[in-house]
Amino acid sequence: MIESLIAHLFFLRELAHRAHLRTSSYAQHVALGEFYGAIGDRADAIAEAYMGRDGEMIGTIPFVIEQPTGDIVADITAQRDWIDANRTGEECLDRSEIQNLIDEAVSTIDSVLYKLTFLS
Repeated sequence: MIESLIAHLFFLRELAHRAHLRTSSYAQHVALGEFYGAIGDRADAIAEAYMGRDGEMIGTIPFVIEQPTGDIVADITAQRDWIDANRTGEECLDRSEIQNLIDEAVSTIDSVLYKLTFLS
């Protein structure tokens, strides 16, 4: 499960970076530029804390194979919804410090959704 969570955060980073380079909106360009760096850092923090808590390396991180819709807000929202639905279940993943880091990632997602929706 941790591997899938990290994969979805990496996918978000990729989606945002691509949209960042393609947008003609300066506000979106800036918001997405901040986001793709921050969400990658959040993924690293979650993976490192998980491995530190469990004392074991995580497995292979899969690639998320989904076609973007062309609507970056819808694509980011879909990934947030996946995280919300799949963020618990493993004993170590259910630990409060790991959930707090996942909360920070979701907060980062919610913040960019706000910026993309209301500040463009």
